[in-house]
Amino acid sequence: MLKVETTVQIDVVQGAIDQAAGYLINNLQKNGMFRYRINTNSGVKLRPKYNILHHAGCVYALSLYNQYCPSENVRRAVKTSANYLSKEAVQPIPGSQTTLAVWARPEMHNTTRPLQAGLDGAGTGLLAFLSLHTIQKEVVSIEYLQALGRFIVYMQQGDKSFYARYIPLFGGKKRPQSLKHYPMEATLGLLMLHEKDRYSIWLETACVALESLVRHGKPASMADINPWTLLAISKLLSFNSKVGMPMPKELLVAYATRVCELLLRQQIDTPRQPHYSGGFSKDGVTLPTAAWIEGLLAALTFLPVNTRLTKQIHCAVRRGINFLLQAQIRDGEWAGAIPRAVGPLRSRRAAAIAFNQRATEVRIDYVQYAMRAWMKYVSLAPVLSMS
Repeated sequence: MLKVETTVQIDVVQGAIDQAAGYLINNLQKNGMFRYRINTNSGVKLRPKYNILHHAGCVYALSLYNQYCPSENVRRAVKTSANYLSKEAVQPIPGSQTTLAVWARPEMHNTTRPLQAGLDGAGTGLLAFLSLHTIQKEVVSIEYLQALGRFIVYMQQGDKSFYARYIPLFGGKKRPQSLKHYPMEATLGLLMLHEKDRYSIWLETACVALESLVRHGKPASMADINPWTLLAISKLLSFNSKVGMPMPKELLVAYATRVCELLLRQQIDTPRQPHYSGGFSKDGVTLPTAAWIEGLLAALTFLPVNTRLTKQIHCAVRRGINFLLQAQIRDGEWAGAIPRAVGPLRSRRAAAIAFNQRATEVRIDYVQYAMRAWMKYVSLAPVLSMS
């Protein structure tokens, strides 16, 4: 049974959001790249690394922050980072100048893997540029957004599942993705594109993807579920009064209910280690908690109100928000940062030693996921306060 935590102070959450955004903006370089990661333990050496998927996620998060707290400084950061994403990573696929992919270049990622474009990168990139389009329509054209959407449609297979990667060296579409694991970022991106451009293929592809997932069967474990699924379902159900639902709403709600039930059983409650309580990872890693809190908050927008489940979700969300607030660095050089974990493991085993070296690592995706969860919480605070 979930333990009720202290209430969350909205002004504290708002301050945490501002600090997280400040960290990302302060670590944005003139060329549009972010300072990808640091370690607050100066004794840990870091090799050069970058991840364009995480970069796109930061563009998306900062765009949402500008809608939450508009300013010229934030808009400039969004535009600068989006320009880098567009210039350095977005290119057509071979043979189709009207289909754009987000490419992971080996020299950028400092990897030996071949040049490739992923479905996850396409989805997050589309979300980033859609959000930028909302801020400044003249910066991102609808044709550009459509070209990004075409890549996602192109990656869908005949059985309605998706390929995970497009690798030119190996002939194109590779690595079929299982129905329950393909990135839901792409589905959410297509649904948001449908809001801007009513071309039916966006909605049809997204709906087929969701229907394939929810009809595949009830998820049995945490390995079967994805927080982006709840975000995609929430977005689709928000269209209810605007478009005919391509599948029964009850089917989507039943699947989301199962996801939430599985997740709630994973929330940590450890009186002997209170800094772990409220998280969704036994080792105190922060990113999964941030991702799932955003998903749970999305579920509250469509699940029946005042049920046992929604009351549990309200409680779980507050505990998760507090967990993330306690993890954030509040002052000093790294103010606003979110470390990989809330603390070291109490073990001398080799795996624990390796974990502890990274526990103090701060990566841009750790920060932007927490910031998005907090912004979602603030946007739903009036509803949450009534529970």
